[in-house]
Amino acid sequence: MRKVVDLKTALSCALAIAMASGSALAADVSRAPAGTADGAAIETITLKNGAGVSAKILTYGATLQSLSGPGKDGQIADVLLGYDDLKDYVDHPNFFGVTVGRYANRIAGGKFSIDGKSYQLPLNDKVNSLHGGGKGFDKQVWKVVSLKSGSKASLVLGLTSPDGDSGYPGKLDVTVTYTLDEAGNLGIAFDAKTDKPTIINMTNHAIFNLQGEGSADGAMGHLLTIPAKAYTPVDANLIPTGELKPVEGGVFDFRSARRVADGLRDGRDAQIIAGRGYDHNWALDKGATKTPQLAARLEDPVSGRVLEVLTTEPGVQFYTGNFLDGTFIGKGSHVYRMGDGIALEPQKFPDSPNKPNFLSARVDPGKPYHHEMVYRLSVAR
Repeated sequence: MRKVVDLKTALSCALAIAMASGSALAADVSRAPAGTADGAAIETITLKNGAGVSAKILTYGATLQSLSGPGKDGQIADVLLGYDDLKDYVDHPNFFGVTVGRYANRIAGGKFSIDGKSYQLPLNDKVNSLHGGGKGFDKQVWKVVSLKSGSKASLVLGLTSPDGDSGYPGKLDVTVTYTLDEAGNLGIAFDAKTDKPTIINMTNHAIFNLQGEGSADGAMGHLLTIPAKAYTPVDANLIPTGELKPVEGGVFDFRSARRVADGLRDGRDAQIIAGRGYDHNWALDKGATKTPQLAARLEDPVSGRVLEVLTTEPGVQFYTGNFLDGTFIGKGSHVYRMGDGIALEPQKFPDSPNKPNFLSARVDPGKPYHHEMVYRLSVAR
């Protein structure tokens, strides 16, 4: 039987030693200049705990630039694909680790309606609006609202999105709160208030390789579990058909841990062909919940690193980096290719505003939007 050693257990031992010596461990926060974008000064905020887990966040795009933690050999590695420099996030955007909004994933034709009024969003994904369209939250400068160190380090970033921003109705006041505790849980909470009925669906778009970004093996040897009996099939434009299709017995069945690569090249499944791999939403068995619950578990047998993704939302988009084509030069001058990373994006279902049978993404004045998710790192031995 494989023994799972989570970072909370490891830290408890370290904490006991620290207390015996008269000191105590805590999670710290620090800030440093990162450059400029849109004429504004951008900062890098680092959250770090005593167990060796750290996260770097850029105020540009409220972007999770890196997430680092130890493997079973004790070596620290950055497990996020991305760039070393701010300039590349500005000049070569590819959603690496960004905060996605106003609406994550795709909206068919960029069209939706609220109370009989139609709205048109910019089309930035062939015939669809993707991840907010236009100048989404990932391309905007966020302000530091607060920083805090302690048993849980935190960073709150704020943004005001005006009425009509990228075609969406309503003025939004938005915050993203990053927290890191002593057990290695990186929490991300998204909150927004609107002055008009609108739609909101926010998430983080981190792309993971638990061996360490840029590793020669890529991420397709990782073992994935998704607690979902059904997923949402897509059409040729990657828009859900509206069906909830059972996963049982097929390449979309991840209810027990399976190697990602095993189903990735199965040309007998039309959905794999449509997505150029996995680029689909799973309908989580748990549905929408008040507190974050498990959406996915990813394990790298080589490094022993385990990532658990928890969320309050009803779906998770699993994406195998199908559009990484070797033209993106990432951290350490690594060339990113198809299969070099995995995204697990908690969310409401894609195109929910046009699918009455999907959970509504509507948000009204006086009823704020809230999504809470967690990236939990641990080590399996």
